[in-house]
Amino acid sequence: MVSGQPYTFLMAAHPHFLVLATCDTKGEEGDWIRTRLKSIGASARLVDVGIFGPAKGNPDVLASEVFPDMQQLRQLPRGDAVDKMGAAVAAWIQNQEEGLFGVLAIGGSAGTTIGCQAMRSISDAIPKVMISTLASGDMDSFTQGKNIFMVDPLVDVAGINRVSRLAFDQGISKLLKLANVNVGLPELEPTEEKPLIAASMFGVTTPCVDEARRLIELKGFEVLVFHATGEGGRNMEKFIRQGHIAGVLDLTTTEIADELVGGVLSAGSTRLTAAGACHIPQVVSAGATDMVNFWAPDTVPSDFSDRLFHAHNAHVTLMRTTTEESRNIGRTIGDRISHSPETTVCLLPKRGVSALDSAGEIFENSAARAALFSELKRHAGETPCVELDLHLNDPAFAAVAVDFLSQMMLKKNDN
Repeated sequence: MVSGQPYTFLMAAHPHFLVLATCDTKGEEGDWIRTRLKSIGASARLVDVGIFGPAKGNPDVLASEVFPDMQQLRQLPRGDAVDKMGAAVAAWIQNQEEGLFGVLAIGGSAGTTIGCQAMRSISDAIPKVMISTLASGDMDSFTQGKNIFMVDPLVDVAGINRVSRLAFDQGISKLLKLANVNVGLPELEPTEEKPLIAASMFGVTTPCVDEARRLIELKGFEVLVFHATGEGGRNMEKFIRQGHIAGVLDLTTTEIADELVGGVLSAGSTRLTAAGACHIPQVVSAGATDMVNFWAPDTVPSDFSDRLFHAHNAHVTLMRTTTEESRNIGRTIGDRISHSPETTVCLLPKRGVSALDSAGEIFENSAARAALFSELKRHAGETPCVELDLHLNDPAFAAVAVDFLSQMMLKKNDN
C-alpha cells in the first residue's frame, strides 16, 4: 500500500473511528482530525461531548443525542455537568463498539475527564488515544489502569496551528498503528509562515482568549495558545526564549497563584519573565489568579480545609485565593513586569478576572481583587497598568488587549 493513498479496510464490514470533542470550544479541532482520518479512506464520526454552548465543526453526533436533556444539564454546576456528561458518553459509546477500530479524544481538563471516562468503559481491545493538555503530568486518576495512550500537544487544543496540527497527526498516527491500519497519513500541506503570537488560557478565561485569538489572526498573525497547567506556562516561556514568538498575550497568569500558594499547576519562578528579558511586546493580565488548583478533593492539603472550593470537574478542584494571597500574587506579577516598561502593558479588569470571579459567581470577591490590583500597580514600577471597567471575558477586553499589543509591535518594528 502506498503511503497517503486511500486504504480499503478489510477487517470489518463497516470499520470506523470516533473522535470525541467538546465542540462548543473544540469543534474546529475535532473537525480537522475527522477530516485527516477520512483522508485515508476511513470512516470517522465527530461526537460532540460539549455542554455549554452551540457546537462548532458540524459534528456527526450532537451532544443532545448523547444526553437528551441538555437544558437540565446546563443548569447544573460545571463540575456536576461534566461528571454527568462523562457518564452519558460512557453509556452511549458502549453501543458503538461493533466495528469500532478506535477512539481519539481531545481536550483540556473537562475534555480529558469526559474522554477518558468514555474510553475506560469500552473493551480493552479497542485502541484509545487521548490528546490532552494535562498529558505531561500524572494521568493515573484519568486512565485508572486502562490502556489509553496519552499525547501532549505542547500547546492548548485551541486552533489549528503549526504546532497543534503536528500533535494531532501524532495522535492519529498512533491510533492507526494501534488499530493495525498500515497506511500513512498524507503529507500536511504547507502553510504560510506568519509571525507567531503566544497566548495563555485556562477554561475560565477561554472566551477572552478565543476572542483575542480571532482578532489578532485577522491582523495576519498565527496564535499558539498555551494551557496554563504549569507545563503549558513553561512551554510558552521556552518558546519565547527560543526566539519563535513575535508578541505575547499573557492574559492568564494563574500559574503564579499556584506557585505562591502551593497548587499543583505551578510553572515555577521563571514564569512571566521570558518576554521581558527578550524585549518581546506583551500584554499581561491577571486571568484566573482568583484560584489555586488541586486535583480531586481528597488531594487538597489539610491546611486548606476551611477554604472556599469549587469542583471544576471530578479531577480538578479550585480554591479561592484570599485577600492576603491576592496581594502576594499582585506583588509578584508587578515585580516581574517592572523590568520591561517599554515592551509591556498590564490590563486589569475591574469586574472580574475569571468566569468564577464575576457578578453572582462563587469566587466573586471585590476586596481580594482590589488588593491584587493595588499591589500589582504598586510594584510594577514604570510599566503601564490600565484598569478597565470590564470583565476579563468581555469581548471589549480582548479587543483592548489586541489593540495594545498591535501598537507595541508596530512601534518595535518602526524602531
